[in-house]
Parts: sequence; C-alpha cells; structure tokens
Amino acid sequence: MEELLSQHPIKTLKQETIIPGTVTEIRDHCVKVDIGLKAEGLIPSSEFGDINAISVGEEIEVFLEKLEDKNGIPILSFDKAEQQKNWTLIIENCQEGSVITGRIKSKIKGGLIVNIGVDAFLPVSQIDIQAPRDLDQYIGKTYDFKIVKVNRDRRNVVVSRRELIEEERQLKRQNLLATIKVGDMRRGVVKNIMDYGVFVDLDGLDGLLHITDMSWKRVSHPTEIVSLGEAIDVMVIGIDLDRGRVSLGLKQTKSNPWEDAVQRYPIGSRVKGKVVNVIHYGAFIELEEGVEGLIHVTEMSWTKRIVKPTEVLKVGEEIEAAVLGIDKENQKVSLSLRQLEENPWAMVRHNYPVGAHVHGIIRNVTAYGAFVELEEGIDGMIHVSDISWTKHVVSPSEVLKKGEKIDAVVLDVDTEQQRISLGIKQLKTDPWEQIEMRFPIGKLVKGTVRKVTSYGAFIELEDGIDGLVHISQIGEGRVEKVGSVVKLGEEITARVIRVEHEERRIGLSMKAANYDADELEAEVRTSSKLHSDQEMNSLSDIFNQFEKANASSSQANDQE
Repeated sequence: MEELLSQHPIKTLKQETIIPGTVTEIRDHCVKVDIGLKAEGLIPSSEFGDINAISVGEEIEVFLEKLEDKNGIPILSFDKAEQQKNWTLIIENCQEGSVITGRIKSKIKGGLIVNIGVDAFLPVSQIDIQAPRDLDQYIGKTYDFKIVKVNRDRRNVVVSRRELIEEERQLKRQNLLATIKVGDMRRGVVKNIMDYGVFVDLDGLDGLLHITDMSWKRVSHPTEIVSLGEAIDVMVIGIDLDRGRVSLGLKQTKSNPWEDAVQRYPIGSRVKGKVVNVIHYGAFIELEEGVEGLIHVTEMSWTKRIVKPTEVLKVGEEIEAAVLGIDKENQKVSLSLRQLEENPWAMVRHNYPVGAHVHGIIRNVTAYGAFVELEEGIDGMIHVSDISWTKHVVSPSEVLKKGEKIDAVVLDVDTEQQRISLGIKQLKTDPWEQIEMRFPIGKLVKGTVRKVTSYGAFIELEDGIDGLVHISQIGEGRVEKVGSVVKLGEEITARVIRVEHEERRIGLSMKAANYDADELEAEVRTSSKLHSDQEMNSLSDIFNQFEKANASSSQANDQE
C-alpha cells in the first residue's frame, strides 16, 4: 500500500507549477485537460489566443493553481503557464526602452492590460497623445508598445503606446517643417478648440488656425465653424521655423467676397440681409458670408430720435436697406433704413412756411421751451422767450402743459438740422410797440399785485403788461418790507413815472398817485437821476402827457 501511494500522481504534482496535460475535449466556453488526477481540469476558452490552434489529444503545458476545489476538480490555467514561461524571456530579451507587440486584453482601473507574453499595464495617459475617454474601443486590438518599466521582484511591466506615437510624430514634424511652404493646402484634424482659435493636427505637426482666419464672416467662437475631431482642408499662411510653428487659414481656401463688393453693392442700391449684432450706436447686417454693413442709429429714421437701436431692429431679423457707401480697403459698408422712405422734411418748407399759423399738441416741456408735434415725426420747438410779449416766463411749465393743444406761428425752418422754430406770442401784436402812447408818463393806472419781491412789487396792468413799483415808490416814508404794505392779488393805484421801451419796463409810483403836477415833476426828475441810462422826456412833455392823461380819463368817465 505504501508503495502504491508513493507512485500516485498527487505525490508528484505541486501547486503553482507548470505541468503537462492532455486535451480531452474542446467545448464552446472551455477546454477539458487531463493532468493524471481522478478529475479533469477546465480552462476557459478565452485563455487560448486561437482556440482552433489546439486539438483533442494534444499535449499542452498548464499552470496548476490548486490540486482541487471543493468539488474535487483541479484548477488549471493555460494563460498563466504561458506568462510564467514568457516572463523569463521578457527578463532576458526585453529591456526598458525596447519595442514589443502586444494585444490589449481588458480594462482595469487607471488603464488597460496588454498581453505581450505576460500581462503588462498600459496607463490611460500612455494610450495616445490625448487620454481617451472610451477605453473599450482598444480591447482586442494589437499595437506596438515601448517598455517603460520592468519590476523583476513584483513581476510587472509598464508599457506605453504614446511614446511611440510621439516619436513617430516628431519624425513627421521634422519632415513637414523641412518641406512645407506658405500657400500649401493641407488636410488636418481639429485637435483642440480654444476661445481664440483651434489647433489642427497635420499628421505630426500642429498648426494654429486663429479665429480671425476661420471665415470671412464674423465669428464669435470657433465652434460655430468647426468641431473637435473634424477633418478640414486648410492653407498654410505662415511658418516660424525657429519656433516650429505653423499658422493656418480656412477662409483663405475660399475667394475673398470683398474683391468685387463695390460692383455687387453699388451706392444707392437696395440690399437684403440679416441682423447679426445690435450695439449702442447701430446694427450690423450680414449681406453675405464675410460681408457686413452697418446701419448707424442716425440712419434708422427720418423723424424719430432713436435712443436704443434695439427699439427698431432685433438680432436674426431679415431686413432691407439702402447702400450709402462702401470702403473696400477697410471692408466697411454703410447702410440706411430711412433712405428707403421719403424724407418728410423735404416738404417741410412747403408745408410750414415762415409766418404760417399752425396747430399742434405739446409733446414735451423742457427747461428752455416746449416741443409741439405738428404731424407724426415732425416737431416744432417753442423757445421760452417766444411764449409771451409781456410776462417774464422762467419755466415753460408755468404756462404750457404736456398734451395741451395750442396754436403757434412758424418763425424759422432749418431742414438740414430738422428744426422748426415756433412762437406763441407772435399770434398777437406786440403791446410794447405803442407803449408810450398807452402808458404815458404821469398816467394814473390801476393794477393787481402779481409778485412781491425784496426790492418792489410787480403790478399786472392791462393786456398782461407788468409795471414795477420800486420799494422807494411805495410810500412817503421808508418802507422796510414790501410785503408789509402790499399783498398778492391786491388792487392798487399808481402813476407811470418811467418807460424803458427797449428793456420793456414800466416804472410805477404808488406814492405819486395823489401828487399834483409840481410834485409829480419832482418825482419824475428824481427817478430820472436814478435811471440815468434811460433818456427821459422834457418837463414840458411831462406836463403835456399829464394833462392828456387827465383829459383822457375825464373823457372816459363822460362816456361811461
């Protein structure tokens, strides 16, 4: 019995060793191998590179991982046997830096497993020039690899495909730089996209395609023209051999649309285009790829004052415009919207001649006047000085209100500046033209206190004419405060003691209301000295005017 036991195969087989075995059956998913034990081992078909290369009855070497599992079946591996045999060859023949062919087996965390006779690790960063996102695309494919690290103690190998690709690219790069010329047409692949342009792989040499050389039209971002991985035809437009840089152009592969733009867009012609950008001073219109025109904000309407171009035009809108000018050298086209319509100001002089009476609605009131809409798009302006002959208007809003309907007279028309000057006071005769006859010096008048100031009171006389009672003319004694003697709205009686025609002023005296001729003469003389810049009537004229005033007053009383 001891002799029989000593001859049993179990005694001669050791775990984790390479032993011979015989193929007894080939199935779809496994291969059955007899190693002389009571049970046969099963090896997955995937461990054999080509399952058709083995046959039943063939003797192969396998790795005995375990004599038997819980079911009494030995655990075998053909792949580990091959790797263990190959490891010695790898150590002897493959040094770091050498090139070897391998097949990618599977994907693990951080990279791929490559079968080069033994399992080698291929990090993600070493698969290609740029680390790929999809590793499954490489499984089952065969490539050349460079051995970058061998750890004999741990029996692991690290390989790189990228280093071989970079070496190949460097060789191609040198050859390309030696032969490439400005003007060459090349086909490349978009490798990287930046805000300022894209890098194109010319099979070993990267060239920069700047955003300004991508298209004759306006480009906001390179992705509007190309996409990552896209194959494109480009032209070499610049070479820097010292830096090893190449500049590329895509738009240069097409004809420049500005070459015959002057002939295609003559001044005065009507064109169609799409609004591609709206800014604070106008809008850019794409007439064709590479040709844009600008409609300045001043060319959007004859009559409306456009503050924001977005009030008129929207991005993406299709419009018609007129060509105002074209600058081929600077690649600019000036366009106009309003030139497509009749200029309403062309007939303004005919429709609103100077002196004509017009009607309108006050559209806006400002600090210096008011704007009156005469018709849609045609406004006239009433300056504050043309509101009243007699009243000193400080703020137009005191007299005029927005939305109010008014009558006015046309004073001036400037079609170039698109301005019409209007006046309200011109609807009436200037009461100051005969002021000396209406208010002769010495005349006794009645009026209402319209305004009280520190230096006197303004009295409203007939026809809205104002006269001023200076503080010195309010009473016989010294008056400290005007408001203590006269009140707003109070009716007072005074005499005219001074008339300044050019300055449109009438001087009144309340204290002279009851003066006789001599007293009046003295008061007028005193007033004349205080206003030496104004020529006064002679004393005899004063008495004559005084008598005429009294006579006129008596005649008026008789008529009543």
